[in-house]
Amino acid sequence: MIYLDNAATTFPKPKEVYNRVYEVMTKYCANPGRSGHAMALEAGRIIYDSREIVANFFNIEDPMNIAFTSNASEALNMGIKGFLEKGDHVITTTMEHNSILRPLTTLKDRGIIELTIVECDKEGSLDLNKVEDAIQDNTKLIVTTHASNVAGTIFPVEEIGKLAHSRDIRYMVDGAQTAGAYDIDVKKMKIDILGFAGHKSLLGPQGTGGLYVNPEIQLNTIKEGGTGSQSALLTQPEMMPDRLETGTPNTPGIAGLAAGIEYINKIGIDKIRADEEKLAEKFISELRKNDLINIYGPEDFSKRVPVVSINIGEEDSSEIGYILNSAFEIYTRPGLHCAPLAHKTLGTFEQGTVRFSFGAFNTEDEIDKCIDAINEICESVV
Repeated sequence: MIYLDNAATTFPKPKEVYNRVYEVMTKYCANPGRSGHAMALEAGRIIYDSREIVANFFNIEDPMNIAFTSNASEALNMGIKGFLEKGDHVITTTMEHNSILRPLTTLKDRGIIELTIVECDKEGSLDLNKVEDAIQDNTKLIVTTHASNVAGTIFPVEEIGKLAHSRDIRYMVDGAQTAGAYDIDVKKMKIDILGFAGHKSLLGPQGTGGLYVNPEIQLNTIKEGGTGSQSALLTQPEMMPDRLETGTPNTPGIAGLAAGIEYINKIGIDKIRADEEKLAEKFISELRKNDLINIYGPEDFSKRVPVVSINIGEEDSSEIGYILNSAFEIYTRPGLHCAPLAHKTLGTFEQGTVRFSFGAFNTEDEIDKCIDAINEICESVV
């Protein structure tokens, strides 16, 4: 089996992650912040220590400005719906995941916000001048991905952040495809709100993610309930992270997420990124030799993450994905990847693409076998 669907969720995880989840499940899995006994206190310490590890990783000054979530989609919804109010104008792009496009479209359709979706080019790249041209007097938020989950295109987040702040606009980033493999510094990049997934390149378990919120911002809540704090109040606490963290947290998952980050710190994020980019570069270079294969995204390797979408002629992407799975035991992701406007931008909306996404544990031998399999499929469809 060759697993090349790491953009959806990474597999396998480091053994340290499995061990940490098991340890917490079997020794400390009480309810943190709700009880005063030893197990609950230890669970609370685990949550706090994990919050500090995440904060250091993203250069976040105060760990309490991070709310743990069940995934990046929840984080992005909390940020978007918690920040925007009636009459606000928002700018986003055509390369976004539905975790951004759907909540924004919902707010637009309800008459709450105005929305401008900036068109990207055929490689999925964003022209910063188009973003600036889209700014209105009531623009409150610019929200973009850090890297496309379809074309792999890296966005100029630092430049967007500078533009936003120069116009007194807040900037929100979807870090689902980059957190853990590419440096994210919320101060340097002037990111006001960051949503991230724990189960992708951060190498944590599924069911984990998080939201960073600039301390100057107070989000409205989209859910309320038990926090273990200020229980006499019938309203949600004002303080972070309690304001955004409602209900029993995923203590084993959060501990596993922290273990994933500690593994990245031990190996080195630069090394992990370089290894993944090397595999993607080899993959693309070899596939370019075959005229039947269409490769999407930037040709410049420095402008893309190791996420590669392809098509074989006019063949249906789902059929190619099925053949790779059934005949070669190569696991990929065909279709529209929850990013329909990205596919319209790339010209692949009807066909979809077959997405290959490389992770920390893939090898050159696996890439060689994958290339051979694709070429064999090409020969069968000629």
